Amino acid sequence: MSTDEIWDRLKTVADPEIPNLSIVDLGMVDRVEIDQGHVKVDLMPTFVGCPALHWIEQKVEEALAPYPTTVKFVYRTPWTTERLTARGRERLLEWGVAPPLNQPGPVTCPLCGSQKTHLNSAFGPSLCRAIYYCDECQQPFEAMKAI
Repeated sequence: MSTDEIWDRLKTVADPEIPNLSIVDLGMVDRVEIDQGHVKVDLMPTFVGCPALHWIEQKVEEALAPYPTTVKFVYRTPWTTERLTARGRERLLEWGVAPPLNQPGPVTCPLCGSQKTHLNSAFGPSLCRAIYYCDECQQPFEAMKAI
């Protein structure tokens, strides 16, 4: 067992809300340690009250079977959208969710690429997303908030 193998296995664990996005690309994996054949994984929740934490923990344990594994959620550093990988941002777009902006500016529609968009509701289906409307293709879409 190698650290690279563990990371590769963790890349197969999908986010429960956006299944084409792995917890690695989401930036949830804080630390991986192998100690005498035992794997320890520290995860950062995207928000403290996430109802899917137990599910994610189970999926990590399944992905790392047959290795003895301890999965722990850590709160020493809060998760931010800056932890999203470039691949994670691409995966969000593929799913139809605009990735968070790194700087102020218009939100680009993930459906048609237009920047002629406006905020429809600051409250989306989860705490980290908002609903926007594209004036070009006339479709609503979700955008991940910068946290």
